[in-house]
Amino acid sequence: MRRILPLLILGSCAALAACGGSTTKLVREPASSIQSGTPQAAQKLGFPDFATKNTTRVAGGDPIADAAGVARAVYPSAAAGSHPAAVTLAPTDDWQAAIASSVLMAPPIGAPILLSGGASLPSATASTLAALAPTGSSAIGGNELIRVGDVPRVSGMRASSISASGPFALAAAIDQYVTAATGKPTSEVVVASADNPAYAMPAAGWAAESGDPVLFVTASGIPAATKQALLSHQHPHIYVLGPPRVIPDKVLTALGKYGPVKRVGASDPASNSVAFAIYRDPPCAFKQPCAHVPGSFGWALRSPGHGYTLINANRPLDAAASAALSGAGDFGPQLLIDKPATLPQPVLNFFLDYATPGYTQEGPTAAVYNHGWVIGDSSAISVGVQAEMDTLLQAIPQK
Repeated sequence: MRRILPLLILGSCAALAACGGSTTKLVREPASSIQSGTPQAAQKLGFPDFATKNTTRVAGGDPIADAAGVARAVYPSAAAGSHPAAVTLAPTDDWQAAIASSVLMAPPIGAPILLSGGASLPSATASTLAALAPTGSSAIGGNELIRVGDVPRVSGMRASSISASGPFALAAAIDQYVTAATGKPTSEVVVASADNPAYAMPAAGWAAESGDPVLFVTASGIPAATKQALLSHQHPHIYVLGPPRVIPDKVLTALGKYGPVKRVGASDPASNSVAFAIYRDPPCAFKQPCAHVPGSFGWALRSPGHGYTLINANRPLDAAASAALSGAGDFGPQLLIDKPATLPQPVLNFFLDYATPGYTQEGPTAAVYNHGWVIGDSSAISVGVQAEMDTLLQAIPQK
């Protein structure tokens, strides 16, 4: 049963994270400048554009800053055990490779993504990498850094490099690297469009959680590197993310040579992300709770009590930047918007149908709870949309 929500009207607030690709700066107001009891006090502290009761924003002005913020949120690196074993450095000029790199966050490697161009590390990336101080992953020979594609070398760190010519070969090389680390290929593979990034973006979070690789095709066929990667998986289950107008049926037919194929997708980026969030194979039993269980594929999120990451479809690198949130903490799918000031109807309906927790006479302390992550500053996702998400995730009394 859907509920009718009140319209929340919130004023704009000062951003906490700096815009621009090269640095992230947190501006902290001196305690003396924040007068208790004044209407401006909450805004100066960063509410509601930094956090609300059910949401947290990583307010980067671009994906480089977002990746740095997400990595520090997942790995605070301020106490023993809070550092990552390794960090992935992914390229800003190859969104396909960046999304494919998300699989490196999954066990046994556990490497969150930072982003860089080829010339030198952006200051946000450099300072975050230093703060994370990765300890070295035994799954990859004790290396602390994984360089993907055309990114700078970092002195003083044990690093391995994944390189190949072009996005298809680079995605296949990432898959091969993970297979070597785990000791065997996965039995499931996600195939996404190399032509339409908005339809491929939700694959990043799933790869970070599941360890299933992301490979790419075009509307005209299967690149040779993708074919070879599929062969290495020895007849895997292949899940194609996107509608027929993005990845035509003829491509699915061709993929059938390499394993059983199923399509997950819908007509627009927001609907496509929702379709992936609720999907499970094998399908849920009739009138039974739907859940992701060992041996199944898909988030299967048709009940409250989870994490959700909201990203802008026009910033494909934000999918890679935020993937670590799907592979740690609240574990949950990436949902897309295409206009900063509007929560798309498919995402709104998803929250109303599946994500709003209810509680009975036992009281709210017995309820399950959600958490929403908002990726990017207000130019990517408005404060109003964040407030709407906060309300949709709030536990309410059951009638």
